[in-house]
Amino acid sequence: MLNAKDFGSDFLWGIAVAATQIEGAADSYGKGLSIWDTFSKRNGKIKKGANPKIACDFYHHYQSDIALVKTLGFKVFRFSISWARVLPFGRGEINQEGLDFYHRVIDECLKNDLIPYITLYHWDLPEELSKNGGWTSYSINTDFNEFVSLCAKTYGNKVKNWIVINEPFGFTSLGYMLGIHAPGETGLANFFDAALHTAIAQADGGRILRAEVQNAKIGTTFSCSEIIPYTQSDADLLAANRVDCLMNRFFVEPALGMGFPTANWDVLEKFAISHSTWRHQERMTLDFDYIGLQNYFPLTVKFNAFIPVIQAWEVKAKSRKKPHTKMGWEINADSFYNIIKQFAAYPNIKELMITENGAAFNDKLIDGKVNDNERIAYFEIYLSAMLKAKNEGVNITGYMAWTLMDNFEWAEGYEARFGLVYNDFKTQQRTIKKSGYWWQEFLKEI
Repeated sequence: MLNAKDFGSDFLWGIAVAATQIEGAADSYGKGLSIWDTFSKRNGKIKKGANPKIACDFYHHYQSDIALVKTLGFKVFRFSISWARVLPFGRGEINQEGLDFYHRVIDECLKNDLIPYITLYHWDLPEELSKNGGWTSYSINTDFNEFVSLCAKTYGNKVKNWIVINEPFGFTSLGYMLGIHAPGETGLANFFDAALHTAIAQADGGRILRAEVQNAKIGTTFSCSEIIPYTQSDADLLAANRVDCLMNRFFVEPALGMGFPTANWDVLEKFAISHSTWRHQERMTLDFDYIGLQNYFPLTVKFNAFIPVIQAWEVKAKSRKKPHTKMGWEINADSFYNIIKQFAAYPNIKELMITENGAAFNDKLIDGKVNDNERIAYFEIYLSAMLKAKNEGVNITGYMAWTLMDNFEWAEGYEARFGLVYNDFKTQQRTIKKSGYWWQEFLKEI
């Protein structure tokens, strides 16, 4: 039977959350509006008209919620700092109440013998900065550096483990190209502008942390998916390569000093020529202490000439009769293993951590219990796949489950439940699910 001890005594087991998804108090205690507060007011953008105003009300329940992390047996609590809570307008005026709140969260972690991992940017740009173009504006880099410097100087004496940016491809593509996420912008030009500034920001942020925080361990995290061609035809193989360039390589390779992945795709070559110079490439490069990987599903793609630019189309798991989560995401632990190996093949990556992994299912609270056996089965096969990669020599040093409790799941609102703890959003009553107890048992001897 799989056991946490199989991964070694120094392996870090943690749980991850994000400010917008759990905190609530969205317009209280001096916090400014974020792009998600504004985006959620637009009709039809969030399922059932949901918004993050209250979410899980972690702001008022942080002590008992952090105690839950301890109860479940985890050693790491990964959380993010809301930019708009500490800098309500994104720059300039500081909200001391916001700074104090994160001091309390950090202190509560330390009191419970939990290692705090801070994510600096987890998708919640201050609305005031979005009015000026947000991530598409070159000025965002100056604003982001001010935010990072404030956080580093404020918390660096207590917190040594940092994640600069969460899933850069996720928020730049969904928020600035497809318009599915905040701030709801569309178009390839917006995406490329946002992508360049984000690639610069993740390295700039790392350099600031390194300068300001003694003995800091600095990483950044990338969403990743194995890209599988539907057939072995040249058209499908090339389509899979294009998707892989965007989803898996587009942000990590500049950080590693390799520049943007332009080979065999004229669109990216034109972007690189028009947007980035050798000075950009130098500024985008940083020797991170570790790289975080966040994997939820593979993508099977086929060529489609009618799809602009990328000319690829996802062949859904359901149509291929493959097991999948409530969100339609394919369950494929072999693919998890493959994407770990793909990133481990980069010679410049010192260390990998799985900074998010989990699944949403149709969880029901019945007689005070949630029997989410599907989630337990999911974790069993995914952790086994990770152990296989580790035993083959991949330097994986930690795993963070997504997530502590059901929360505001971006455009899905409150419809997608990923938590190990069931949350009744009307009463804010927490109930540990069967999967939470499974983790408690799994981790009990470490």
